[in-house]
Amino acid sequence: MTARVVMYSTGVCPYCMMAERLLKNKGVEEIEKIRIDLDPQQRDIMMEKTGRRTVPQIYIGETHVGGFDDLSALDRSGGLDPLLQA
Repeated sequence: MTARVVMYSTGVCPYCMMAERLLKNKGVEEIEKIRIDLDPQQRDIMMEKTGRRTVPQIYIGETHVGGFDDLSALDRSGGLDPLLQA
């Protein structure tokens, strides 16, 4: 059982695809994607919640991980697995 993963993304974002691949490799079967390119209102919500305007913005459970670089760094430091298992 892995934690709920939510990712703000767009259809053409290479970092979103890399983040998705990393998460799938970690055993995440379902990523709830919020497409800010299809729903501009979601971009405003994302910016309000995260203070950032770039995608992806990734949440694991209630934790805002950040973008792909943040996700990758968290994985390298050994912090990603425990978060996914929460």
